[in-house]
This record gives sequence, structure tokens and C-alpha cells, in this order.
Amino acid sequence: QVELVESGGGLVQPGGSLRLSCAASGSGFSRNDMGWYRQAPGKNRELVVMITSSGFANYANSVKGRFTISRDYARNTVFLEMNNLKPEDTAYYYCKSTTENGVPYWGKGTPVTVSS
Repeated sequence: QVELVESGGGLVQPGGSLRLSCAASGSGFSRNDMGWYRQAPGKNRELVVMITSSGFANYANSVKGRFTISRDYARNTVFLEMNNLKPEDTAYYYCKSTTENGVPYWGKGTPVTVSS
């Protein structure tokens, strides 16, 4: 069983930055793939970035060069550094953990609003 708690969302002006955190409890963090997804109002949930247990990251084209994912194995936490935010980045951001057996776990999400 994995529990994920996201934090760090909020309101930011275009061009600003935010840092999201996802704290994981339960076993297996170091072996699990981790990812950030987002869902804007009226749209489907989409992948933002995922990072494997070995540290390989795969970004959506829309965030390449602006967002950076990292993971702290000692703290069982994944971070998403978001820079040069745009209004189209406005969404609920969700953390996902996938075990070695392919079982997914989701957090409850944190809202990000980019607006002037």
C-alpha cells in the first residue's frame, strides 16, 4: 500500500514558478516509477512527466525545458519544479506511483492556477 500526499500548489502569475512536492508513505518507493499528471477543467488527465526508479525522466513536450522532476530517496519524496508558468498550465496536479508489479497509486492532487 502506498499513500501519496501532494503539496505546493497555488496561484502564480504568468512567468512565475512553483515547486510541487509528493510525499510517499509505504514500502517500495525506491523501486517505484513516479509521475506527475494534470487535469484541467473539462479535459482529460494527461501525463506531465514520469521518472523511473533508476532516475530516467520522460517529459511531455508542452513542459520540456520549463519543468524538472527530481526524487529524494531519503525523504521518499518527488518534486516538480515548474518555471516560466503559462495560463495553459492551470490544472489540478496529481502524483502517481507505480509499483514493480504495475499497481498504480494516486494522490488527491494539488491545484495550480496561473493567472494575472
